[in-house]
Amino acid sequence: MNKIPSSLLSLTTMLLHVMAIPVFFLGFIIVYQSQWMVEFLNAGANRLVFNALMLTCILIGVLCASRIPMTACRKHLHLAWWQYTLWGVAEIIVFACFAAMYMALIFRGYGYFPALGQCIRLCFSTLLYPYITFALLVALILPDTQSTTEDNLIRFADITGRLKLVIARDVLLYIEAQENYINIHYLDGETLKEYSLRQSMRGIEELMEKNSIIRCQRSFYVNPLHVKVLRRDKEGFIQAELDIHNAKHVPVSPKYYEQLSKIL
Repeated sequence: MNKIPSSLLSLTTMLLHVMAIPVFFLGFIIVYQSQWMVEFLNAGANRLVFNALMLTCILIGVLCASRIPMTACRKHLHLAWWQYTLWGVAEIIVFACFAAMYMALIFRGYGYFPALGQCIRLCFSTLLYPYITFALLVALILPDTQSTTEDNLIRFADITGRLKLVIARDVLLYIEAQENYINIHYLDGETLKEYSLRQSMRGIEELMEKNSIIRCQRSFYVNPLHVKVLRRDKEGFIQAELDIHNAKHVPVSPKYYEQLSKIL
């Protein structure tokens, strides 16, 4: 299921949508002036511009009522493209219903349902193109900040699958296995911290591979972003020295040395 980019739910996008769509709607009616639109919106008199302005105000109201809650709840909304499309179609239909109510009230010659049919035709013929164009432009031009942020997060779950720790990839230093636990060493600001999680090295193998955290020894994973240098001591043991003051040197086995050195 392809989710929409977070940029489509941002405050900036909401404001642009609420302003741009009504402007296009009004401009299209006034400039294009197809025969059936003119006859319908004149409502038995020369009221095309006035009625177009009133419908534009109704459209702004519908968009505000729809888009403000959408933007306010954006952190909890995970809409797929088909769901976002249905939301837009629903906006157009609701607008058509209110527009038909207005047209039926100001011109007695229209019944509500005949006016509704004309309004649905009017709304879809004038709004479908700008809706699609606006959504595609935003998706292509504006960055997907939520996706970027989420891609940088590592979510650690315990052996039962319960989420226990979420940290940014760039603050993770290394992970050390100890019996039935793994100790996650990370930075909190400038402070070194450790979190013990009931989990196995095999249980986090896929997660580490996905986030480019490198296995450097049977009981250790290390974040190559923080490896300053690989050193071999007098006894021939290889250790990764980290770029964080007072951080422990991480042991590196010959089996993983070549892989880690290539990355560095």
